[in-house]
Amino acid sequence: MMGEKPPNSSEGHQGWLVARNSSGSSLDLESVVQPLTLNPWDVVLCVSGTIISCENAIVVVVIFYSLAFRAPMFLLIGSLATADLLAGLGLILHFAFVYFIPSEVISLLTMGLLVTSFIASISSLLAITIDRYLSLYNALTYYSERTVTRTYLMLILTWGASICYGLLPIMGWNCLKEPSACSVVKPLMKNHLIILSVSFFMVFAVMLQLYVQICRLVRHHAHQIAIQRHFLATSHYVTTRKGLATLAIILGTFALCWLPFAIYCLLGDHSYPALYTYATLLPATYNSMINPIIYAFRNQEIQRVLWTVCCGCLSSTVPFCSCSPSDV
Repeated sequence: MMGEKPPNSSEGHQGWLVARNSSGSSLDLESVVQPLTLNPWDVVLCVSGTIISCENAIVVVVIFYSLAFRAPMFLLIGSLATADLLAGLGLILHFAFVYFIPSEVISLLTMGLLVTSFIASISSLLAITIDRYLSLYNALTYYSERTVTRTYLMLILTWGASICYGLLPIMGWNCLKEPSACSVVKPLMKNHLIILSVSFFMVFAVMLQLYVQICRLVRHHAHQIAIQRHFLATSHYVTTRKGLATLAIILGTFALCWLPFAIYCLLGDHSYPALYTYATLLPATYNSMINPIIYAFRNQEIQRVLWTVCCGCLSSTVPFCSCSPSDV
């Protein structure tokens, strides 16, 4: 692969997603010894990783900073922020290792970290969706020890499955010795990436169904409250419309970020130009950039702590409001 030309980069570039053949197709994580020419796509991914890391590091610190954030809802948000933080760090480390310390072993380790973090991120989004649904469906029994146990079980399953799957490339399930079996993201095998893509579509389908049920429950609850408190029909309409708008943002963002990459992973192979993988992978990383805004920074309790820590304009002893995880 020495001296080959990947698309949209200078001659000799062998960055994170690199062509192995003369057509500059597919992406590679293999190490090289020749001088590397900086690829703008790699720079953008590294910058994205830096922003992702900073955002999610703030969320992780805030959640672990205060003992008030020990409710199941915040544990799941913390899991999501941790996964996205690791994804951002993985992008940064991959850029650094490929351009400054090229090594095949390190490339496999970094790819394992990225696979683990992105799977954990998507799984945490699913866990948050399940938690929000159950907080509405079982509103009377939600605040119980059973909910805490269920939350810890979801976290164990999320991170256990993510770590095990992320270890597969390191343990030998890679295409370094069999280039024809490579996927659009080397050194992941085609079958490996297909399983990931199919799993994404399953998660998305479950999330879509759960949010449809959440929408129905929210409309029903809003209608019941309007009747009990003699609210006008317009109040019920405004509440329902606000909930629908928020759900549309959550699902729309998730779909727009991940669907292009998931579809391309199913349809593409190692002979496709690397440009296509860059163009679909970059939006997927943006999901980890947007998650803190949707799930953390909009939360009033987290905002309260941020103001306290950053500005000192609120006392840390101010009691927190008890917000439901269904407050989407």
